[in-house]
Amino acid sequence: MTARPASHAANLTESRRQFLRYLALSPALACPLFMDGALRKAYAANHSAALQEKSGSPAAITSADQALDVMEFEDLARNALPPAHFAYLATGVDDDATVRLNHNAYQEIEIRSRRLIDVAKLDTSVELFGTKWETPIFLCPISSMKVFDPDGEVAVARAAAKKHHLQMLSTVASCSIEEVTAARGAPVWQQLYPTNDWAVTRALIKRAEAAGSPVLVFTVDHQENANNESIVRARRVDDRECSACHEGGFQGYLRHKPAFAGLDVSKVTMLYDPSFTWDFVKRLKDATQMKLVLKGIVTREDAQIALDHGVDGIVVSNHGGRAEDTLRPTIECLPEVVAAVNGRIPVLVDGGVRRGTDIFKALAFGATAVGFGRPQAWGLAAFGESGVAAVLTILRRELEKIMRQAGTPTVRQIDTSFITHSILTADPKHLDGDPD
Repeated sequence: MTARPASHAANLTESRRQFLRYLALSPALACPLFMDGALRKAYAANHSAALQEKSGSPAAITSADQALDVMEFEDLARNALPPAHFAYLATGVDDDATVRLNHNAYQEIEIRSRRLIDVAKLDTSVELFGTKWETPIFLCPISSMKVFDPDGEVAVARAAAKKHHLQMLSTVASCSIEEVTAARGAPVWQQLYPTNDWAVTRALIKRAEAAGSPVLVFTVDHQENANNESIVRARRVDDRECSACHEGGFQGYLRHKPAFAGLDVSKVTMLYDPSFTWDFVKRLKDATQMKLVLKGIVTREDAQIALDHGVDGIVVSNHGGRAEDTLRPTIECLPEVVAAVNGRIPVLVDGGVRRGTDIFKALAFGATAVGFGRPQAWGLAAFGESGVAAVLTILRRELEKIMRQAGTPTVRQIDTSFITHSILTADPKHLDGDPD
């Protein structure tokens, strides 16, 4: 038998893609109802790509309010940023699979819509630790945001203030908590990388308290030296001279972070000490009057231990797929954490949120609030403050639309009766609060 050339498979793939594009653009032939599941998904993807080709690329967008969805800001950010800066934002671990799965998992959840319900007025508000927020949408902490826009986290704070959204500030932000709080016009939640030096940790806590931060968000899923291949590859093709902005070594890195200004960081060698145990959670609890939230809890076992240690809240998070490649989307981790907590403390979630329907689904699984990271940075890189505001506007608008379409006039009414997913019919032991 004569071996087929290597290009044969590639030609078949391209032919199939072109055929699907043809179907996508043909009203006479394109009928997803008669396709199997895999073909239907392929059709949908190619239909979207084909429509974009006809309507113009995101590069044609000249102002933030022209964007139809938050994903359009991604290409704009890619075009606006140097390769290494965009890769810093986009990178995951290993093959970046967990980054992709965080969002793709939402596509496996269906929404059950109810009819003839009065949804003329909506109540999207939620309450967290005695503070009422207009929506359950919050801004996750992202480090070094001045690489995306000269105003960095201050621009994000201004957008959050205009849209009345909760903002979390990274320990390694490029703007100080005092600057961000002033721009926000209200306290922000302080995310904590405690470092391996308790004296520095205590100083970070006291500074956050002095700035009025009501909540300390301890990130527990950040081990050093993750295998972030995408950013390494991008650095190879980024020929800029970066020494003017990036001082060499870890100490140099810290000296550019306002949170560490005036502190002796000579003993700090890492942001997260791999020797940390649950005893450190108790130490943090004893060191502050702020509420303590753990960010990065993804199992019922750890949720129960967190409760035992008096934690005030949990953020179900995998660092946006940047810290480890578990292949486990946060939306699929959420139900077991919610079940373990059983309403005793709020459970927030982030990771892969790109649509108002994603927010709705996370709320249905029991999240109190739903956050996102990368889209705010896309908007910031593309249009500064107005880009962040546009991202928040789009997600809020989409959430309100699906609330009306599903028949849920208030966020409190959104529960598992409005969704279908295999997790909901799984072995009850997977969802109950007993790890045994």
